[in-house]
Amino acid sequence: MIMRVFLTHTPQMRTNYYGKTALARLRALAEVRLYQSEESLDTAALIAQAKGCDIIISDRQTAGEAELFEALPDLVAFLRCAMDIRSVDVSAASRAGVLVTRATAGFVDAVAELAIGFMVDLSRGVSRAIASYRVGEAPAIAMGVQLSAATVGIIGFGAIGRRVGTVAGALGMTVLASDPAPITQPGVEQVGMTELLGRSDFVICLAPATLETENLMNAPAFAAMRKGSFFINLARGELVDEASLVAALDSGHLRGAALDVGRAPDQMPSPLLASRSDVIATPHIGGLTPQAIQHQAFDTVEQVAALVEGRIPPGTVNAGHGARFERLLRMAS
Repeated sequence: MIMRVFLTHTPQMRTNYYGKTALARLRALAEVRLYQSEESLDTAALIAQAKGCDIIISDRQTAGEAELFEALPDLVAFLRCAMDIRSVDVSAASRAGVLVTRATAGFVDAVAELAIGFMVDLSRGVSRAIASYRVGEAPAIAMGVQLSAATVGIIGFGAIGRRVGTVAGALGMTVLASDPAPITQPGVEQVGMTELLGRSDFVICLAPATLETENLMNAPAFAAMRKGSFFINLARGELVDEASLVAALDSGHLRGAALDVGRAPDQMPSPLLASRSDVIATPHIGGLTPQAIQHQAFDTVEQVAALVEGRIPPGTVNAGHGARFERLLRMAS
């Protein structure tokens, strides 16, 4: 069965977030239509671009709104090349009979390594020294923090948290973790949130973004952190009340912060925080390594292969609502 696929990634995003190898494999499975502009796709533009396609493979920014599923009668599946499907109206897709999938977490090692890098940078003032040298100034000499004598507290102990805990433990750090689920990893002490904040030299936020975790790190949370400690966010910007983080840094209660995410578009760190000398900010690149990107791109390739073979794809979140796919199979038989 020949299927028509529209890939929403811009040319730059295809280079950074999909890759030539996955694209070549995708083209061996289906007719592939590529998006040629660097402009972001809104729903109206996506409808126009994907007209006549059976499958949309969506980047993490392109939304799947109800209007899309209603306006594209040929569409049988909307594949998200990322884990986060909060911008996909799964209920509307299900009502229209369109399957929705997500990719699996191939970025665990990449994000965990960035967490360790952030701790090294914060503890020794690496970025601060570099910034001074580059403008012709001598950096201030400040006492560092030795990681092997420090405590790290991990909020949210999923796959990334477990990996961070393993590597931090190998460095000799005391590892605390807070999570609703029981933690049995050797060398990791499970504690409540308040105890974790009060005992940790580094607090790393890796919790999922939900209604319950909105502004999880707020003024009381930052106040509960040890004076002179560091905050790291590698999860989602919605987890942090940024005004409270600014206040905690301004007061000197926190010594510094490192952010790979924030409340700017596409989960980028907010400019107000990113421009501070006591903040290390990176542009949401925690999972941007060839290995991590290829993992998620090939998840979508595998999902397309399943559809071509007449199977419900792995990663489908509404498997009982594929009426259009079932109709297509009947027509092809």
